[in-house]
Amino acid sequence: MKKSSLIIISILLVLIAFSIFIYKSKSKLSSVEEDSRNFSFKDTASITKIFIADKEGDKCLIERTKEGWLVNGKYKCRSEAILNLLEVIKNVEVKMSVPKQSKQNVIKFMTSNALKVEIYSEDNLVKQYYVGHETPDSEGSYMLLTDIDKNKNFKDPFVCFIPGFVGFLQPRFIAKENEWRDRVVLNYTPPQIKQIKVTHSKEPSDSSFIIEVINTNSFKLKNFQNKELLFDENKMRQYLIYFQNISYEVLITGKNKKLQDSLSSLKPFSEIEITTIDSKKNQFKFYRKQFMGDIVPEMNIKYSHDPDRFYLSFDQDKEWALIQYFVFGKLLISSSYFTQGNPVKK
Repeated sequence: MKKSSLIIISILLVLIAFSIFIYKSKSKLSSVEEDSRNFSFKDTASITKIFIADKEGDKCLIERTKEGWLVNGKYKCRSEAILNLLEVIKNVEVKMSVPKQSKQNVIKFMTSNALKVEIYSEDNLVKQYYVGHETPDSEGSYMLLTDIDKNKNFKDPFVCFIPGFVGFLQPRFIAKENEWRDRVVLNYTPPQIKQIKVTHSKEPSDSSFIIEVINTNSFKLKNFQNKELLFDENKMRQYLIYFQNISYEVLITGKNKKLQDSLSSLKPFSEIEITTIDSKKNQFKFYRKQFMGDIVPEMNIKYSHDPDRFYLSFDQDKEWALIQYFVFGKLLISSSYFTQGNPVKK
């Protein structure tokens, strides 16, 4: 074989080897890039817990239990908050790469404000990523994925979104415990209730009353002198149904200690005490809220207190919340509600 032919063959072999090396390198880079974009976890039914932490020191462990989803082992989670979170986990996609000129600024900003998210399935860590701030058009959020096998973050963040949803994603990842809590504060069915005692301290004494639930078809209405009163049975049944799925608007526990201390020094204008069939007592105290709105001259009304909202203390005065008259007002009736018209039951 001629020397020139050997040289040509050698060159071809080198070129082939180089081409194979380039192809494998590109394939490897392509695989790494694909892994770095794989934020979603489709099998949300297998998720057992989700950990979320922010840069302010707030941490929430959301766990699936027989009683439903719990936050930090203490409180039931709001169902809509769980559904919103699982929707992101399942459907999040990469919208676009972060432009090179913006990459360092995005990473720097994420370092100071991104939420850390860990997702577990059967107690195995299946996803870990960081959820950052929204994009300038507010139609996506910056996210950075972790390579779990190497315990190292991928180098490139991405703009992520949910197809069909316009908005950013970070608000769905809640790190503050109180924001996860189920807002339902009263949820009793008639078979669970033994007695309801309603006290109106600012009203005439005969406005207060006691309801005794003998069974789901038998009730007694009494005043505070233990005298039985006539009542309309239909109104009684309707009133007892009102105690299901009653929620506060905003939990204020720990947010304004000065306000809590001020309210604690006052006498509530009304109280509801519920005794359940297992003889447990739960007390709910109601306080007026100062009116902060504008007076409408045409209506010639001067409010002594806020006509829309007031305060509630519950759980032995450990919890405080802002509530609406629209929601709770139907519970704070007087005894005359049951006795007006033609009484049909004693």
